Amino acid sequence: MAAEARRDVFQAIADPTRREILGMIAFEPMNLNAIADKFDISRPAVSNHIKILTQCGMVVIKQQGRERYCEAKLDALGDVSTWIDQYRQLWMERFDSLDKYINKIQHKNQPK
Repeated sequence: MAAEARRDVFQAIADPTRREILGMIAFEPMNLNAIADKFDISRPAVSNHIKILTQCGMVVIKQQGRERYCEAKLDALGDVSTWIDQYRQLWMERFDSLDKYINKIQHKNQPK
C-alpha cells in the first residue's frame, strides 16, 4: 500500500465544508454528531473531512466519556498568513508604483 502524502494546512482550508467545520469549532469543541447534524452531507463524508483536518493538524479529537469532541487547533493558520503576507507586500508595492505613475500623469496633464 502506498504511503499517504503528508497533508498540510492548505489542504485543510481548500474545501468550503472543512472551513465551515473549523469555523464551527473555533470557539468551542463539538462532538462529531453535532457537527454532522449541521450539514446536508452524509456522516461518513463529515467524518472524512474531520479526518483530513486531523491529519493536517487543524483538529484534535478528545474522548469525553462516550463522546468524541473535535477541538480546533488554529496555530497552523500562521503558515497561511505568512504565505499571504509575501503576496500582500508584492501587491502593495505594485499599487504604490501605480499610484506614483497616475499622479505623474495627472500632474503632467494639468493645464498650466
